[in-house]
Amino acid sequence: MLADDHPVVRAGLAALLSSLPGIEVVGVAATGREAIREVVTTRPDVAVLDLQMPDLDGFAATRELARSAPEVAVLVLTMFEDDDSVFAAMRAGARGYLVKGAEQEEIARAIRAVAAGEAIFGPGVARRVLTFFAAPPPTDPFPELTTREREILDLLAAGLSNPAIATRLDLAPKTVANNVSTIFTKLGTADRSTAIIQARNAGLGVPKGRT
Repeated sequence: MLADDHPVVRAGLAALLSSLPGIEVVGVAATGREAIREVVTTRPDVAVLDLQMPDLDGFAATRELARSAPEVAVLVLTMFEDDDSVFAAMRAGARGYLVKGAEQEEIARAIRAVAAGEAIFGPGVARRVLTFFAAPPPTDPFPELTTREREILDLLAAGLSNPAIATRLDLAPKTVANNVSTIFTKLGTADRSTAIIQARNAGLGVPKGRT
């Protein structure tokens, strides 16, 4: 089943795939909602979706198909190859991702691959995915601190006083004061303001849900 809002692309792709042995185009759609209806009606092995479509984009359509027709493999075929689009499509449930302009053999191979349960990417997209996963994980800025000390430092960086931290963490004020002194020693800081600056530079003290 093919879904693309551009009639020329949709017709051309349908004609191309219909000419290939072992591939049958069972439906076409111009919008995301039409794509879902076609998939639910025809139950194809593969749904080839564009990302930019009216009434329901490819991301939302892919999420809905993952819920309503999980046995149907979604292959994205789109103009977008930025990291956000690639990873958003994969998180939505797409099994493959190609960029328009791919050769006929590449599209046919991708359709057969996702139908067989494989995940497949176009060459440029594959490099992006591999680079993302090859990147080293973010390092811990304060490995010398315990979990409790890091928690207290985070609240210090957020501007809380020792009594407020004690209330927040349900600790005795003296316990918080002792931990704060230990934090200063481990960080090599002489005062509270310097420790707060270090913590904020490392990303601590930011309310959850904000950046």
